[in-house]
Amino acid sequence: MAVLASAGLAAGPEQTERHLGHIETAQKSEGYGFRNGSVVVAPVPFSSPMIGSGLALGAGYLFKTSPDANTSVIGLGGLRSDNGSQAAAGMVSLALPGNRWQIKALAARADAVYDLYTGLGVLPVSQDGSLVRINAAYGVAPDLSAGIVLRYLETSITPNAGLLPPELQPDADLEIGTFGLSLDWDRRDDSDYPTQGTRLTAFATRSHALGGLSRRYDKGYAILDGYRPLGRHGVFALRGTLCAASASTPFFDQCSIGATDNMRGFNSTRFIGARSASVQAEYRRRFSKRWGGVVFAGAGWTGPEFGDLTQGGSHSAAGAGVRYRVSRKFPVDFSIDVSRNNEQETQLYVYVGQRF
Repeated sequence: MAVLASAGLAAGPEQTERHLGHIETAQKSEGYGFRNGSVVVAPVPFSSPMIGSGLALGAGYLFKTSPDANTSVIGLGGLRSDNGSQAAAGMVSLALPGNRWQIKALAARADAVYDLYTGLGVLPVSQDGSLVRINAAYGVAPDLSAGIVLRYLETSITPNAGLLPPELQPDADLEIGTFGLSLDWDRRDDSDYPTQGTRLTAFATRSHALGGLSRRYDKGYAILDGYRPLGRHGVFALRGTLCAASASTPFFDQCSIGATDNMRGFNSTRFIGARSASVQAEYRRRFSKRWGGVVFAGAGWTGPEFGDLTQGGSHSAAGAGVRYRVSRKFPVDFSIDVSRNNEQETQLYVYVGQRF
């Protein structure tokens, strides 16, 4: 069964990829080859603090190139929310025999409506853009891959009321080309519902403005996830995230609590900066074959430098959620979470899969 990733279209169309990320559940059959694949369609309701509530729809063709390869996917997806945000995307995720090469390509068009937090207050904006992204990774070992990332992003931002602050006006209309390196060290026992193991993912990129004024910026981040079983039906999950971006990085590409780390509790454009760090913990428990629940907590920090992260204070949130297993065959859950942050704000999240 194919499902869409957690809802949360953050600033810029690149985040549309989250809504296609879960069209990857393994097709556990004995046959392999393109002709032995299967077609899947999945409508998924979602809710996020950034773009509100709506419906995402994904359709994909799943197949395996060999018995020892991950599932390959050719997919299409789209979404629309109640605040007028909408997006459409197509993706190809190809795993060659033995997972020696894994190639992922995404093309997306999005028009996002959201609140941008500035020094002058909350500013409602519309951001539209087009994105093409390619990631080609080589399997150095069965659980370790390294690759390159290519990205083209064209985006424009229009305030729905008033004017953009002067410091954000250079980000209003950009065409960007990006080259980067990726690393994925995955030792989890399952990609959809891991119960033990670790996963380290890291990216380092350099971006250039195409046309107009010369502009270049760098960004890198690393995410470490760990999982440990607690009893027969419980799992403890932990995530740590570090992010750094150069001073000339556009606000929508900077480090963010909520976007970079997928943390629950805050709008993804509320706390952004050149540096960020966060830690999250979650306890997951299965009550039956279909039903489960989680409790979670997290804290994050942003600032101009790692030594200045604590100057802006700690941004923390905690909450609980319920899980409903949408398939008897695959460990994929429909998730509803309620989070309360340290500023006494309550946020609702509806999505498919685990947060991390």
